[in-house]
Amino acid sequence: MAKKRKVAFILLMKKLLLILLCLPMIGFGQLTMIPDDNFEQRLIQLGYDNILDDYVATANINSVTFLDVSGESITNLTGIEDFTALDTLYCYTNQLTSLNVNNNTALTNLECGYNQLTNLDVSNNTALTTLYCHSNQLTSLDLSGATALTYLLCATNQLTNLDVSQNTALTYLYCGNNQLTNLDVNQNTALTDLLCFNNQLTSLDVSQHTFLTQLHCSHNQLTTFDIRNGNNINVTNFISGYNPNLTCINVDDSTWCANNWTFANGNIDPQHYFSNNCSGTTDIEEHTTNKELLRTIDILGRETTNQPLFYIYDDGTVEKKIIID
Repeated sequence: MAKKRKVAFILLMKKLLLILLCLPMIGFGQLTMIPDDNFEQRLIQLGYDNILDDYVATANINSVTFLDVSGESITNLTGIEDFTALDTLYCYTNQLTSLNVNNNTALTNLECGYNQLTNLDVSNNTALTTLYCHSNQLTSLDLSGATALTYLLCATNQLTNLDVSQNTALTYLYCGNNQLTNLDVNQNTALTDLLCFNNQLTSLDVSQHTFLTQLHCSHNQLTTFDIRNGNNINVTNFISGYNPNLTCINVDDSTWCANNWTFANGNIDPQHYFSNNCSGTTDIEEHTTNKELLRTIDILGRETTNQPLFYIYDDGTVEKKIIID
């Protein structure tokens, strides 16, 4: 009997010893790897770590809600996945070529501009409301799951496609200085600001966007443009110049637009004119209704009395004439 008790005691001690031996391994499993020294050094400055050894205690970071590591020459943000409570992440002006925030599902604000990112996927960030990813090298941007997104700044990248069809809460979209050939914003009727200049767009339809106050679509290849949204008078910033293939612009009130959105302010090109229905007009028309001539201009948009090329009337119509001596 005593022998059995001795054996049982020995077995119990072995189990206890095994548990004690495993404790350091358990502690090691609660560490997060931070391979980028500049990233870890910033965490040390913020008080989340104390030794530059490529690791930080996970317990020190998994409840952090705000993190600013911008301007620290960071090339690798590995370890950010264990900041599971992050609400706001500022990592702009670094040297990042990739960024994985799939595990940061609490994010509402992500600012990662001025890096070298080529792809960005925020489809898992369903709480995200603000995304600044401008001034990178993005060729791909996945926004499909970011249904709460209201503010998107993705300008100055290399995007040829931008799908915002799932982002119906968007109010601000700045996608200028890309290589977009198409931009479908039919689902984004809450937009107040749309800046899509310096792309290769051939058509733009914002006729459903009754909240628009700013529209800048210059330096594209537009041939059709419809802004008959019933709210033109509240669009205080309208710029559509440098669209050489565009002549007629569909608007609510051609007279009002001619008086308020004119090339005298640099807003439109000399060949642009406004119409309530472009499909029912041609570029050169005969007008028999009574109207008042406002001014005559040459091909450069300068007012002239000699050999005028364009006659602009108070009803928003324009007649083109060429005088040959």
